[in-house]
Amino acid sequence: MRQFERLLAKALRKVATRLAENHGPAGPVTIDAPDLRDYLGRPRFSPKSAERTAVPGVATGLGGDVLYIEAGAVGVTGPGKASLQLTGHLGEVMKESAQIALSYMRSHAQALGVDPAALDRRIHIHVPAGAAPKDGPSAGVTMVTALVSMATGHRVRFDVAVTGEVTLSGRALPVGGVKQKLLVAQRGGLSTVLILARNEPISRTSLRKCFPSSRSNR
Repeated sequence: MRQFERLLAKALRKVATRLAENHGPAGPVTIDAPDLRDYLGRPRFSPKSAERTAVPGVATGLGGDVLYIEAGAVGVTGPGKASLQLTGHLGEVMKESAQIALSYMRSHAQALGVDPAALDRRIHIHVPAGAAPKDGPSAGVTMVTALVSMATGHRVRFDVAVTGEVTLSGRALPVGGVKQKLLVAQRGGLSTVLILARNEPISRTSLRKCFPSSRSNR
């Protein structure tokens, strides 16, 4: 709501300035959708999840911005010779999250409906915007989602974001900054955010503030 009020005030100031510069009578001013760029500038946020997740192996996460976790596999190396490559200017904690996600996948492949042979390759996990440093454990569940998508060939829904830390046993752990993550999701045009139930006390409050019409499911 505060962002809306700031944008509305910006548009009104521009209208007032133009009326003053024209020295004409102050008549009604109509601002239509095509005029918004002229009054407010280029959009700061543009929904692009549909394009980014159009192929298997891409899942949407949340941090200081919307994160797209990309997982791919190259070649067939055989049992015991698989490897993991990480790119995207990742910090140590995020690198560990990727290693944990892949180890969990390999040890629970059948339970996840994944052919174990699909993981006996050189796995490459990349987080775009490589110039920007990224760190933290909250992308663990997102990485598992991207890996399952890659291994099964099923695309992830473009309007869904996932956040949560993952352990070697597959437990999902709560994360911090839920309110900020929800604001990022809202600005990114995402309609659904999957959050661990143990984050529920804060996430329900944040949901009501960020998405007045939202509901949370247990």
